Amino acid sequence: MSGLPSVMKGVQLTGYGGLEKLRYREDIPLPAFGPRDVLIKVGAAGVNNTDLNTRVGWYLKQGDEQGAEGWSEIPLRFPRIQGADVCGRVVAAGDQVDTALLGARVLVEPCLYEAGGRSLEHPWYFGSECDGGFAQYTVVAARHAHRVESGLSDIELASFPCSYSTAENLLTRAGVGRGERVLVTGASGGVGSAVIQLAGARGARVVAVTSPAKSAQVLGLGAERTLGRDEELATVLGKSSVDVVIDLVGGRQWPALLDLLRPFGRYATSGAIAGPFVDLDLRTLYLKDLTLFGCTVLGRDVFPRLIKRIEAGQVSALVAKTFALTEIALAQTRLEERRHIGKFVIDVSGAG
Repeated sequence: MSGLPSVMKGVQLTGYGGLEKLRYREDIPLPAFGPRDVLIKVGAAGVNNTDLNTRVGWYLKQGDEQGAEGWSEIPLRFPRIQGADVCGRVVAAGDQVDTALLGARVLVEPCLYEAGGRSLEHPWYFGSECDGGFAQYTVVAARHAHRVESGLSDIELASFPCSYSTAENLLTRAGVGRGERVLVTGASGGVGSAVIQLAGARGARVVAVTSPAKSAQVLGLGAERTLGRDEELATVLGKSSVDVVIDLVGGRQWPALLDLLRPFGRYATSGAIAGPFVDLDLRTLYLKDLTLFGCTVLGRDVFPRLIKRIEAGQVSALVAKTFALTEIALAQTRLEERRHIGKFVIDVSGAG
């Protein structure tokens, strides 16, 4: 690794807890890479709900506060460098990697089927089971570093990987097609705003649930109408009035989402920011022949398809605010307040 530093700047998560568990350091050893890996100089990295949830131990199963087993069934090891949304350039590579990748600008696929030099039985999440992008350099298997040809900046491109691949995966799993009516909750967030755009690219019609203050901006993304978070959805839209529900919220209003679905409708979720525990009347599920999808692991064609949509200009980068690497605690605080639309992105290029 001639010409590369031996240490780097970055932020480490040192354990479960509050913001005090985020430690900025300037002496983190440069990560080693294997024969099928690439070393990426990070330009920018997006901030996600996953970062908050991991820090506070939200993914731990009840009674498992020590972290021996979370929902992934893989213990989280500390210290950990978080950051699943990465845009950067390949500066070094293992001897089994195509040399054409050297110098290429890439987006990292956050759902990893290969890591640590081996194929994985259960995919890892970048920045969770392995170190991510909140540092000057990061390592990933070359198969997960996707070249991107775009006039967008690193900061703009870093708004895409996690949120937009999650959105594309939700729509893919639910089989959303042209002319279908889709309701999305949490529409102003990173995934929700991506769902609106990507569903529109499929020719679907989107009803978005958001706050009145964000309605105009959400409509500008392509939603045909918006509804307030506290509105009685079935009363306003009518029961059995939508083909697909993309839910990022959960919480107490969850039963109404199934009431909205037409017979043989599909429900897909990848989040529960309003609460993970919901009431399910099984009669609604089976008498309406509904299908429920839990969506975390990306289908293998999802991220390459997203890259093509980015390069074709079919989706827009929605960057709410940019922070320095030393401001990750502030970025997570602002994210938790949920007053923004789009993504918060860490500018790693200055590493300060």
